[in-house]
Amino acid sequence: MTTETNPSPQRVLLIGGTSDIGLAILRRLARDRPVRPYLLGRDGAALDTALDSLTDAGCIDGARALLDADDLESHESVIEAAFRNGGPFDLVILAIGLLGAQDGLEASRDEALAVMRVNFIGCGSLLLAGMRAVHEAGGGTVVVLSSVAAERPRAGNAIYGAAKAGLDALSQGLADAAPSNVRVLVVRPGFVRTKMTTGLPATPFATTPEAVAAVTVRGLESGAHTVWAPSPLRVVFSILRHVPRRLYRRLPL
Repeated sequence: MTTETNPSPQRVLLIGGTSDIGLAILRRLARDRPVRPYLLGRDGAALDTALDSLTDAGCIDGARALLDADDLESHESVIEAAFRNGGPFDLVILAIGLLGAQDGLEASRDEALAVMRVNFIGCGSLLLAGMRAVHEAGGGTVVVLSSVAAERPRAGNAIYGAAKAGLDALSQGLADAAPSNVRVLVVRPGFVRTKMTTGLPATPFATTPEAVAAVTVRGLESGAHTVWAPSPLRVVFSILRHVPRRLYRRLPL
């Protein structure tokens, strides 16, 4: 069997260019093949720092542009510009998330609306734009970072979980409706130790961005449509899904 000694770079668009998990996926991919990253995010300085870290990890010819998940009207034009300037992309990773409003009814209205708007409306808009661009460019794969919270929202994260459930359902439905040249992989991590979760108490099966990246890459290689990180959470939530509500609501989740 022959091996390709100088494979062409894999072009990857990371929507949410400072995401700890998204960057870990890029670093993991770069271990096996050259990666040419294109990062989209709100903070230019933070994107530059992220690109420097990717260069240190072996990525090449990285670029970045600004994107605000809450600026819905800009999404299509920003994605189109990314494909024009850095594409076509083999892989698009949607890694935007806003954690907050953990107090349920006690959360401020503005905070609750922001969590719902970014995690569902903003991400949903970007998912639509990204999948359309992938199709028009000839095909590729879209990875959506969802959450185990999407499987069954819990009292401790009702607003965040409901927003992620909306994105997760949209991703699965659009994947089923997509043309044959567009594949969608939904990734459902549990508690991940990232800058977004700093200060929060870790839950059982807590994991790291690197571990989620490894699960994601295995999912890409195997042709999976959904993966859980860590994988035992698939079994845990398949059980929790069927726990009667009167009992579920009492669980310390």
